[in-house]
Amino acid sequence: MSRTRRNFSAKFKSELVIELLKGEKDLNTIATENNIQPNLLRNWKKEFLDKASVVFNDTREDNLKEKLALERKEKAEYAKKSWPAHHAGGLVE
Repeated sequence: MSRTRRNFSAKFKSELVIELLKGEKDLNTIATENNIQPNLLRNWKKEFLDKASVVFNDTREDNLKEKLALERKEKAEYAKKSWPAHHAGGLVE
């Protein structure tokens, strides 16, 4: 007879990790109270901490930088195409 794999919601995982980080209970106590393996909670904690910086990532700033770079490139290409040949240093007659 095979065991069914349990799936835990992100909310459940984060609640347990936050409880662990508060330090009021140790890892084994929290795992036992919630009927999970301590190593599973340890893995959730590691993943939580590894991805914590994503919360502070400002994608708006990255998008604005990309947009500005694209506009500068387009402006430079337009200037090259529209600049009269006689301004090219007298090389074109």
